[in-house]
Amino acid sequence: MREQAMVLNTNPLQRIPGVAVMLVLLCVVFSLMTPGFLTVPNISNVLVQSTILLMLALPMTLIIMTEGLDLSMGAVLTLTSLIVAIVALATGSLLLGLLAAMAVGILFGTVNGWLVAVVGIPPFVATLGTLGMAQGLSLIVSDGQSVVGMPAAVRGVYSGTLGGVPLPIVLALGSYLVFHGLLYHTRFGTYIFALGGNREALKFAGISARRLLILVYALGGAMVGLAGLLMTARMNSGHPTAGLGLEFDAIAAVAVGGTSFERGNGWLLGTLLGVVTVGVLRNGLNLLALPSSIQVASVGLLVIAALFVDGLRSRS
Repeated sequence: MREQAMVLNTNPLQRIPGVAVMLVLLCVVFSLMTPGFLTVPNISNVLVQSTILLMLALPMTLIIMTEGLDLSMGAVLTLTSLIVAIVALATGSLLLGLLAAMAVGILFGTVNGWLVAVVGIPPFVATLGTLGMAQGLSLIVSDGQSVVGMPAAVRGVYSGTLGGVPLPIVLALGSYLVFHGLLYHTRFGTYIFALGGNREALKFAGISARRLLILVYALGGAMVGLAGLLMTARMNSGHPTAGLGLEFDAIAAVAVGGTSFERGNGWLLGTLLGVVTVGVLRNGLNLLALPSSIQVASVGLLVIAALFVDGLRSRS
């Protein structure tokens, strides 16, 4: 606990300037190049569009803190989005669609955790395999076509408001608060720090590192299922390629936010800032009408810069 407290007390002072400066610079550049960038509607649009990414980046932070990685998130997001669309269309029930999507997400997360923790397959390889499985299943259940005709309740999840605040932002904020509480105010969070930084301590405490790893990946799957609902509501349909590549943005957001890929060193507020930074970058490039290839390359530059800075810190 003392080591965890030291991480919480010192790391923000080291990380906030870098992430914040990057975010401010992007805002300044895009506001100069596109006059409509700093308008209230566009800022609200950036935040709303960043909600799905945040729901992926939060569990990705925990997974990376365990020295793991989940490359299947984007493909599983696509599958869960389709499950929401298919079940909601067949039953007319938003709740059944959400529960089915979360069940599928948890199943994939549990399989990922089992392959990594029990079978011993490296996370990169294990989740690359489940990525292919999820992508194939998406094509099978949808027959390669979009699932349209969503009930009004599904559409309302993305377009609705609560107290004047867009509902996606409310869901994203609630998700952040839950993860913040889990990581910093529960034993579960202490165990997460130990998974990446001191697994021997878990053994001495009688905690099964394997079960904990499976739980972390399963939690990630549950969040992907919830994000699948937002994806379906956002598109007003289920599409067999909707979420592909979003795992890349999630990893980028976590890396830019300062979470280390080793030593169990993570920071959720940094992830939140990283998500907003990626969202601002993509929004600004969209306003400049730059092609998607340039956007992917730009996010890639963010990842490289974050890893470079992380490498410099590890040598200091």
